[in-house]
Amino acid sequence: MKKTVTRLADGRELLYYDSRDDVVRDAVDRRPPESTTTTSEIRHDRLLGDAVAVASHRQVRTYHPPVGECPLCPSRGGRLSEIPDSDYDVVVFENRFPSLSGENGRCEVVCFTPDHDASFAALTEEQAALVLEAWTDRTAELAERPQVRQVFCFENRGAEIGVTLGHPHGQIYAYPFVTPRTALMQRSVAAHRAATGRNLFDDVVAGELESAARVVLEGEHWVAFVPYAAHWPFEVHLYPRLRVPDLRALDDAARTEFPQVYLELLRRFDRIFGADQPPTPYIAAWHQAPFDDGTHDGGARDERDDFALHLELFTVRRTSGKLKFLAGSESGMSVFINDVPPERAARRLREVATE
Repeated sequence: MKKTVTRLADGRELLYYDSRDDVVRDAVDRRPPESTTTTSEIRHDRLLGDAVAVASHRQVRTYHPPVGECPLCPSRGGRLSEIPDSDYDVVVFENRFPSLSGENGRCEVVCFTPDHDASFAALTEEQAALVLEAWTDRTAELAERPQVRQVFCFENRGAEIGVTLGHPHGQIYAYPFVTPRTALMQRSVAAHRAATGRNLFDDVVAGELESAARVVLEGEHWVAFVPYAAHWPFEVHLYPRLRVPDLRALDDAARTEFPQVYLELLRRFDRIFGADQPPTPYIAAWHQAPFDDGTHDGGARDERDDFALHLELFTVRRTSGKLKFLAGSESGMSVFINDVPPERAARRLREVATE
């Protein structure tokens, strides 16, 4: 992998990730240096103990532009975009309309391919491996920033999810705090360790493999299953068999196998509801261990050691032509109601395996 770091006209950082070492990236952003004023702030909810990012500048962010005006396509034929070069493999750049910025964190956009009409599932294994390298590199770099406590790499796919740009892309959020969902996991892991002396993530994966009822696919280094208490109609969790805290710690064998396993999962997701249905909307979310804030007792077990890197993939579509909406119980009380039994979802995801 070759990494080239440059700047856009307004000063935002842009990084090219290329699979070939001989690629030269010297294109200059020829757009006027119009900067966007960001008003991001973090407000803490005293009752719930969580945080809310308030970012009013995002009200004017780009919203469903015509294909010919996509800001994530390469700059070609006189049309200038966020990517100055006329082609690219993978690109990462600072979001023009970030939810988090400055001391409140950082938001980045990850463009998976220059092909506007493609999808992650349509990538080659080599392309998917390069995206994994980009995710890993960004995690490593953002981890060095003193204000960052957690790095979240994710993809939203589909208008049903709320995506406003159709080009295949994902995002990276660098939070200045530990997210509520991760904090809940850490509490459960600590309680399980105290009660049993074992690791909760290890026990969950082992239990799914032993049962096999919800296992979707297995590789030599990765395993994917529908969780016992899945929140979403079709939800898959993907774990490396060797527990590691974050993307940086994956070994070469797991990195090599990941594209094959993950691309197969995505392609199955697109076949869940039948060939006559539009592409399945989904969220793909990497869960990584937060970074030590320096307050841990040096003699205590590091919480990072007990955390397990994993990816959660789920769709808001519950059946053909129908979406799962978060209504009263889910939105009001955070109690999910799932219309699809996890065992049935796993069976369907096995049925649509690539032949």
